[in-house]
Amino acid sequence: MNSLAMTWAIAGLTALGVITRPFAWPEAIWAVLGAALLLAMGLISPADAWLGVGKGLDVYLFLIGMMLLSELARQEGLFDWLASVATAHSKGSPRRLFVLIYGVGIVVTAFLSNDATAVVLTPAVYAACRAARVQQPMPYLLICAFIANASSFVLPISNPANLVIFGGGTIPPLGHWLATFTLPSIAAIVMTFVMLYWTQRATINADSVATDVEEVHLSTSAKLAGLGLCATALVLLVASALDFDLGLPTFIAGCATTAAILLLTRKSPVETLKGVSWSVLPLVGGLFVVVEALNRTGLIDTLAHLLSDGAADAPTRTAAIAGAVVAVVSNLVNNLPAGLVAGSAVQLAHVSDKISGAVLIGVDLGPNLSVTGSLATILWLTALRREGLHMGAWAFLKLGVVVMVPALVLSLTALILQ
Repeated sequence: MNSLAMTWAIAGLTALGVITRPFAWPEAIWAVLGAALLLAMGLISPADAWLGVGKGLDVYLFLIGMMLLSELARQEGLFDWLASVATAHSKGSPRRLFVLIYGVGIVVTAFLSNDATAVVLTPAVYAACRAARVQQPMPYLLICAFIANASSFVLPISNPANLVIFGGGTIPPLGHWLATFTLPSIAAIVMTFVMLYWTQRATINADSVATDVEEVHLSTSAKLAGLGLCATALVLLVASALDFDLGLPTFIAGCATTAAILLLTRKSPVETLKGVSWSVLPLVGGLFVVVEALNRTGLIDTLAHLLSDGAADAPTRTAAIAGAVVAVVSNLVNNLPAGLVAGSAVQLAHVSDKISGAVLIGVDLGPNLSVTGSLATILWLTALRREGLHMGAWAFLKLGVVVMVPALVLSLTALILQ
């Protein structure tokens, strides 16, 4: 077997390990093992591997900041307070609670990113279900997973993958972005809601929501955690408008909020740091190394050539095919590395906004097919496990086919026809 075939074989096995988690080992172990095997067999040099790891620096910083903010909000009781508010506004209706959570998920994703929805909203929703004595919380928790991807192209900051696709200073101005993606975003959000509610309607209608929920007092430290989240959203908007990377501002905001709350409460940082899901970082790093090895096989040049030829011969068909293919591939290797490859190919091919937009929709919305399609969904799984809940890969896949495919078709159609 030559080096090219071996590289692709290891990449495929790595993706399979991350998706299926043999021996119940965490996803990060399989990503790191794949990267280590590529290094050990000489299929990628240490310098190129380090280059691949370095490409994820902005993502690492972004995740650390968001996970710190989420853990602080959880520890200080902000989520418990939000849960009591949500339950009060649901007025005993499970359907109203479902719609309310979905609406909040749209706002959180749009202004704080899909990863924030996974790490910030998921524990809040679980707390709300527990406070409302909901017997089956999974339909409401599934909202956090699906809306995190469905509304992740409302704004450039709604998904770190957006900045990967339109990297190198090519991010469109906000007005142009909204003109391109507003209708496709609405299509994705509405169709995702319709299909998700349709699949969960029996469970929702059979459940009940308590109305006698005890009011939770909002402490000073919880208010500070909430202020930190709001300030982070504002910082991200400004950074995006000024075309700055989002990782460092998010990291600084998370560290500053952490320091302020720890000083106020006179607590040790140990508990907060222990609560952060650090395994996500080696998972991302390992995947970026695998993608870098694939890049060395000429993958990006080949994809750019195919995009360029397709754009010249049949631009509409190319946009539809590119969006669909990228959506599927994002579930095989995770959408961040897939976005890195697709973004590089898009920039090299100099294709139209319609084709690059279709690729972005595939990268953002496609991961709703599987539990490992996006980092947001992996973070969501981590949040579930923390609460003692489980969602299997096969169960999610069956649901993802029903929910994601119609949303993807409608969103791409809206992009192509507008």
